[in-house]
Amino acid sequence: QVQLVESGGGSVQTGGSLRLSCAVSGYTRNSFCVGWFRQAPGQEREGVAAIGAAGNTDYLDSVKGRFTISEDRAKNTLYLQMNTLQPEDTSMYYCAASTVIGGSRWCRLARDKYSYWGQGTQVTVSS
Repeated sequence: QVQLVESGGGSVQTGGSLRLSCAVSGYTRNSFCVGWFRQAPGQEREGVAAIGAAGNTDYLDSVKGRFTISEDRAKNTLYLQMNTLQPEDTSMYYCAASTVIGGSRWCRLARDKYSYWGQGTQVTVSS
């Protein structure tokens, strides 16, 4: 049984940083798409960052240069380092894993292709 458990969310002021972690178990990583998504109330879930088959990464335009996705395969953990946080980053953040292979941009956009999701962790940025 695949399980994804996020941690690291919280409340910060504008300009602050947080690092989200996603502990993954029961999943065979291979070269499948993995990523971070977020969803604010009344909005669609959007891809924030993803790792594609070649190990490259892709980011939502609004977070480029501020967020970094990474993974530690030995620890089966996915990370999202978030710097210079802005109020518009306030959202519920989800990590996700798939059994599909693609380039990093496709992985970030292919929300409906992900089979496994964490429960979410709330990030709130105050001005």
